[in-house]
Amino acid sequence: MADVKLAFIVQRPPYKSENPKLAITHAIAYQVVEILLEEGETVTPTLCFVGDGVLACIKDQKAMDNYGITSTETHLKNALLVDLNVLVCKEDLERFGISEERIIDAEEMGAEVKIQAVPFAEIQKTMESANHVLFF
Repeated sequence: MADVKLAFIVQRPPYKSENPKLAITHAIAYQVVEILLEEGETVTPTLCFVGDGVLACIKDQKAMDNYGITSTETHLKNALLVDLNVLVCKEDLERFGISEERIIDAEEMGAEVKIQAVPFAEIQKTMESANHVLFF
């Protein structure tokens, strides 16, 4: 059984940039890839937010009002709905003064998984164990 591990690392803020949305889109797209795989092959994506990228995980942002762009919040909720593993760097949340209660969740939409606030060391392990690491 071959498991291809992908790590999508979001390090840029969602303001005036499409990078976080692109990372989320690519991470969600793994489900499409699975139909093309051979028997026993799997793809396991992990979406990680570090540095300024953690700002994309704050719920109830008014991106359209403030910046004229759509928010990544709904997009991130869709990632949680498809049970995507999403990690956010705990140290960076603390650096910005963001509590874990302010992080996006999709419970109201029926998602069973949540964004996990983890130490950077765990994100580093995810990158080290990944077959492919993509930076956004």
